[in-house]
Amino acid sequence: MKITDVRVTQPLPAGMPTGWRGSMGQIVVAVDTDAGLTGYGIGGGGAAATHVIQRELRPLLLGADPGPIEQLWEQQYRATLAYGRKGLVIMALSGVDLALWDLRGKTAGVPVAQLLASTPAADVVAYATVGMAGDDPGVGIDRALGEGYRVIKLALGSFALPGDAEQVVRAVRDVRGRVGADVTLMADAAMAWTDGPAVLKLAQGLVEYDLGWLEEPLPADDLDGYAWLTERSPIPIAGGEHEFTARGFADLLARGCHHIYQPDICWCGGLTQMRQIYTLAQTHQVRVVPHRGSEVFGLHAILSLEAGVPLAESGRPWMEWVGGRELAGGRARLAAAGNGFGVDLSACFNAG
Repeated sequence: MKITDVRVTQPLPAGMPTGWRGSMGQIVVAVDTDAGLTGYGIGGGGAAATHVIQRELRPLLLGADPGPIEQLWEQQYRATLAYGRKGLVIMALSGVDLALWDLRGKTAGVPVAQLLASTPAADVVAYATVGMAGDDPGVGIDRALGEGYRVIKLALGSFALPGDAEQVVRAVRDVRGRVGADVTLMADAAMAWTDGPAVLKLAQGLVEYDLGWLEEPLPADDLDGYAWLTERSPIPIAGGEHEFTARGFADLLARGCHHIYQPDICWCGGLTQMRQIYTLAQTHQVRVVPHRGSEVFGLHAILSLEAGVPLAESGRPWMEWVGGRELAGGRARLAAAGNGFGVDLSACFNAG
């Protein structure tokens, strides 16, 4: 089997957010073969990633055997080394890699999850993310509880530190009082804070409210700050959704930057890198909770690679069109069995 074409497009679904999540948003990659099979994957990076695939990665792949995915990944990585390594190029490569894994599953006649484990889990606990900005965050909390979620993450990025520290503590205290002790809570600062000692003081003030983790409390590239904070924080520190490749995660792990690592399969380099990241994490005895894990590509990985207590983020509402999974009662599972990732994204190339 040989690759006959590599196509890419950027869908603009209803509800796509403004800012970088829209303009630099998700791309769909299709890898066609002379066997009549097409693999589909999703990456990130918008128009810039589209250019990288069309001008740089496609010529490398045309005529190649799609089977040795890991070898193809390294070839693409090395070909883009001068201007890649992280960021947009790896987001583009992620989409290609996932399309190749989709092809591998279709060729073998099994779901990707069964390529990774003989008996993948049937489903996984999912968590909802609730924004804490606005007049009444309790509405979002009650909605999540009503939908069956027993694990909820609080988005705290709208607060500033150190000035809003007391307000953050009050907000988390109020949520804990609202949901009771049986609901697991986490918090996400979305890289909004820069003062490590202020974050540590806040974490100390939040201990009594039993948070499962504090996510991205510092900028992604403040590795020294993260190592310092993780060593001292009474609340586990999570991060990594904006890190790229197993090489990048190896550096974070060596420095002890986080207690919990959150690679995004559509950004970090695809499934080829996600597998390696899981292996690294197991060696370092730390937990992996992939970013957007209940979306179909990440869900295949979680159901098959997680050896501990799996947990899947509920995903983004503007990505519901991808399909391939069911989310109900606070749990995520794959939709009706299908080979590969079980999604048909051909309509993305027929629009217009």
